Amino acid sequence: MALFDDILSGGNWVTGLAVGVGVVVILPLVAPILRPLAKTTIKGGILAYQSAAGLVEGIGDLVAEAAAESGGASSPPAEIKTEARG
Repeated sequence: MALFDDILSGGNWVTGLAVGVGVVVILPLVAPILRPLAKTTIKGGILAYQSAAGLVEGIGDLVAEAAAESGGASSPPAEIKTEARG
């Protein structure tokens, strides 16, 4: 825990050098594992976004259908139409 305390409180140049060397040594070993994991995470995010977009579109369609079935309440009242033209 002393290492993390040194890093968080500013530490010294030896701590910074040790962390830098550790990253340089460990990153090439971990990169082949992290890259597919990152790609999978991004693909999951894209699929979730597309699902949410489809859901919002479906709700919009339901609202339009309900408005059409209720007698066209989705169109603005007549006085608003004449004010916009006038």
